[in-house]
Amino acid sequence: MDWIEALILGIIQGLTEYLPVSSSGHLAIGQALFGMQDGEENLMFTVAVHVATILSTLVVLWKEISWIVKGVFKFEMNAETKYFLNILVSMIPVGIVGVFFKDQVEEIFGSGLLIVGCCLLLTAALLIFSYFARPRQKEHISWKDAFVIGIAQACAVLPGLSRSGSTIATGLMLGNKKEKLAQFSFLMVIPPILGEALLDVMKAMKGEAVMGSIGTVPLLVGFVAAFLSGCLACKWMIDIVKRGKLIYFGIYCAIIGVVTILLSL
Repeated sequence: MDWIEALILGIIQGLTEYLPVSSSGHLAIGQALFGMQDGEENLMFTVAVHVATILSTLVVLWKEISWIVKGVFKFEMNAETKYFLNILVSMIPVGIVGVFFKDQVEEIFGSGLLIVGCCLLLTAALLIFSYFARPRQKEHISWKDAFVIGIAQACAVLPGLSRSGSTIATGLMLGNKKEKLAQFSFLMVIPPILGEALLDVMKAMKGEAVMGSIGTVPLLVGFVAAFLSGCLACKWMIDIVKRGKLIYFGIYCAIIGVVTILLSL
């Protein structure tokens, strides 16, 4: 991997982590176009760009994160503590998938572009359906809704099924206000991705994974590109959700999904 490829893949990761178009799906497509093997040899690069996008979330949503932390350490059942508990509840499904189905998920990631294309079509269906759904609006995200949104996040481990698209679309169909959903969707993914990155780093340090021939420069370029594009996409996505423009991403995912399926044949 050279620095130009790292730059392009880093930008793809940063943008698509927050836009509802599937970062894993677009990375798989990008790696396929560059002729790269979508396997463990690119482990450190994948970890680096994922950590970069998490850092972009911390930067963009720092005010909200500090609000939650300060409230939790008051050690009382206030709004901040309830919000934090909802995030914990939302992590349960993805935790179950990570513990019990990790090997099966890794096998799916190596199954080619056909599954990516099909999951992009599913992402498109979710986004389009949520645009036309008009359930009664709720003032707050309940723990039950947080768990259901967490199930959507767990399903989005599939390549091509957008995590932000699935969680936000699910929340909209449950009747949660769009102004709060993007923020909750981005905050709930921080612990799972950090946990997964830590496990991958430990795996590499134990020598269980091949770190590949990725040099320091491409790694840094990919990290910076993912961080900067992630900051832009995170801010952009929050504004997009507030204005209810997700249907255009649904149309985009449908087109890319069809193209990807045709390329896989």
